[in-house]
Amino acid sequence: MTLVSMKEMLEKAKANGYAVGQFNLNNLEYGQAILQAAEEEKSPVIIGVSEGAARYMGGYKVAVAMIKSLMEEYGTTVPVAIHLDHGSSFQECAKAIHAGFTSVMIDASAQPLEDNIAVTKKVVELAHLHGVSVEAELGRVGGQEDDLIVEDAEAMYAIPSECEQLVRETGVDCFAPALGSVHGPYKGEPNLGFDRMEEVMHLTGVPLVLHGGTGIPTKDIERAISLGTAKINVNTENQIAQANKVREVLAEKPELYDPRKYLGPSRDVIKETVIGKMREFGSSNKA
Repeated sequence: MTLVSMKEMLEKAKANGYAVGQFNLNNLEYGQAILQAAEEEKSPVIIGVSEGAARYMGGYKVAVAMIKSLMEEYGTTVPVAIHLDHGSSFQECAKAIHAGFTSVMIDASAQPLEDNIAVTKKVVELAHLHGVSVEAELGRVGGQEDDLIVEDAEAMYAIPSECEQLVRETGVDCFAPALGSVHGPYKGEPNLGFDRMEEVMHLTGVPLVLHGGTGIPTKDIERAISLGTAKINVNTENQIAQANKVREVLAEKPELYDPRKYLGPSRDVIKETVIGKMREFGSSNKA
């Protein structure tokens, strides 16, 4: 199975009432865990790579080569997309596309609507030439993503009419309207804007994306999926599970120094977490 774009898997998910998880790649163990989980669950999967994580791992080409090599070694049969998460510019999206990414997100949500539309159109034009899917965002997802911190409560809710304009004028394949979710752990209860989500679904018609999937109650996940959400992003939950396991192993055996002895068990808890999310999102046995 070769890497694929997100377009077909998300359209299928939206039509059939489930969501595909995007799980972020932070190092080798994440790639192993995510691919193993997807194959065991027979679930399509999206591997997200942020600009910061790509730099940490050595660049976009390294991330693509790692995932392709693992898929070959594992004999992966399920659909896998590798997706640039929160691409900050046309140039970064272009780099990822030319490195072999099959999907990119252009996040120009900090810019005025007209500028967001202009840069998103440019990314769509290049991406579609290469068979690569594109995600865009309007409004600002709260919390922290790499070095960006958003705390403005009003900016965390996109305006539906502007969402319709952006999707119509750019031709993006899926769309992330900021509707109250956050990156990182929630402080208090999540407060998703379901009324706006429903309006955006009817106005745009494209699969919607929910960022900040960690910590959202299952009932809210199910409601979001019923309102056209076909992609849900998860990273913090995997990171917390991994970090807790590493601490636990080293606390029990402080003499350990071989990284395989503590990263191996941490990879296993990432895999368990991903499997749980796939079942919650309804994507198991949908490959």
